[in-house]
Amino acid sequence: MSRVDVDDDAVERLLETIYHAYHHDFRRYARASLRRRVEAALGHFRCDTVEQLQTRLVADAGMFTELLRFLTVQVSEMFRDPWYFRALRDQVVPYLETYPNLKIWVAGCATGEEAYSIAIVLHEAGLLHRAQIYATDINPESLRIAEAGVYELDRFARFTENYQLAGGTGSLADYYTAAYSGAMLDRSLRQAILFSDHSLATDAAFAEVQLVSCRNTLIYFDKELQERAIGVLRDGLCRRGFLGLGSKESLMFSRHADAFRELDREARIYRKI
Repeated sequence: MSRVDVDDDAVERLLETIYHAYHHDFRRYARASLRRRVEAALGHFRCDTVEQLQTRLVADAGMFTELLRFLTVQVSEMFRDPWYFRALRDQVVPYLETYPNLKIWVAGCATGEEAYSIAIVLHEAGLLHRAQIYATDINPESLRIAEAGVYELDRFARFTENYQLAGGTGSLADYYTAAYSGAMLDRSLRQAILFSDHSLATDAAFAEVQLVSCRNTLIYFDKELQERAIGVLRDGLCRRGFLGLGSKESLMFSRHADAFRELDREARIYRKI
């Protein structure tokens, strides 16, 4: 597939069609990354041009769910970036312990690995029984996988290494049951998490929470959408609540920066003023 087939105007028309037909707004996603994903989708759907993909998408509504696999980034693993979860244990959990009830929001949760990681951190701090974790994404297939809590067994060697580096106090094996080539996470973890559809591009904050973890999502937005998303995350936080971002994300140049103070620079954890 030649890159000349994916011109900016054609991509813009495709995104407008998606927005009006399916109410998902990708119009302010970072163009370089989005263009690569559209190219991959053309190959998958055997389309020669973006216009051909657009025509098929209008005619076949069932095709859109499959297209979402390409337009959204679903790379995740349990305790990814272990230093982030260690910082949560050491610097955020002591404050969370002071609340009688906890609400946590994992925005852009993909297939759910981060939400379950946070649930384990809360469990080991004795807080999970009084916590409600909201995990949101725009991809219904990813949310289905997340809600099931079943992952390939061969991934758990990496998950276990991350868990140990993140300061886990027990064994990750205590939190899942292996069967054949898959592993199901413990029911107590799954019951603490509500998986739901939510778009940072179009929706507002839906709850007042003490911690928002939104990692490796903003990097796929353009500047305008980043500002909107950070505003939504800010609005969802209670006073002196915590915001966690990805390792390549920052509030440094955001117009919302004055609403936060930096708690841990390396871990990208901020606290709302």
